[in-house]
Amino acid sequence: MRHTKQNIAKTSKQAHQGKRTGGVLLFGFHAASAAWLNSERHCQRLLLTQTSIRQFETLIAQAKKLGLKRPTPEVVDGRVIEKQLPAGTVHQGILLEAENLPDKELDDLLQMTQLPKSLVVLDQVTDPHNVGAILRSACAFGIGAVLVTERNAASQTGVLAKTASGALEHTPIIRIGNLSQSLKKLQGAGYWCIGLDETGEHALHQIKMPAKVALVLGAEGEGLRRLTIESCDEIAKLPTMPPVGSLNVSNAAAVAIYEVMRQIKN
Repeated sequence: MRHTKQNIAKTSKQAHQGKRTGGVLLFGFHAASAAWLNSERHCQRLLLTQTSIRQFETLIAQAKKLGLKRPTPEVVDGRVIEKQLPAGTVHQGILLEAENLPDKELDDLLQMTQLPKSLVVLDQVTDPHNVGAILRSACAFGIGAVLVTERNAASQTGVLAKTASGALEHTPIIRIGNLSQSLKKLQGAGYWCIGLDETGEHALHQIKMPAKVALVLGAEGEGLRRLTIESCDEIAKLPTMPPVGSLNVSNAAAVAIYEVMRQIKN
């Protein structure tokens, strides 16, 4: 099971081998199991309760069959897991200590022989629940990658991975520096950058999607920044109805991603 759905170039793997940004505690069945079977994940410790180990047995055997180097699972009381996580965390009796995934670069993506038809770009979305939910939608509908800003953006935490429900292992997150410059790079590679904002003249479904689309979404509450709006090729809106004037960024992303992919596939 590879981290990249579209198989980002081998040069990327060679360039970033060993370039990781620390460790993370992954909890919950979907997040931990996807990481366990991802060859790009370095797993260090797996804690399971007596109940959850029965769920994990098939995955342990599968990892061995794939030749993945994995630690021997430790069966512990649920309270041992709870002590390592914030109060109230729903861990399902599973805690995987692992290294973060290797960094991916925008240039690596743009050097691919066959570029993804669609990307999602997040303008300073900081809530890990929102980023995780967006990543899950992106993976479900076949988005090639999710681009996030290096500053004022959610990091690869256990909360993000849990919300993404395994999608973190399949759809790459690419961190970018200057968002406006990155949008220019995407445009130079043939992407039509569509920003989602209430100020858009047309509804998203009224826009005829070109061959390659980068969907740009703004931060919680603030939306897209002015310079980001100016850097997009087009601004579109979702035609919500009163009394609800707008959607949460992760909900808006799910609707918008579906519409973009519906048009591209048709």
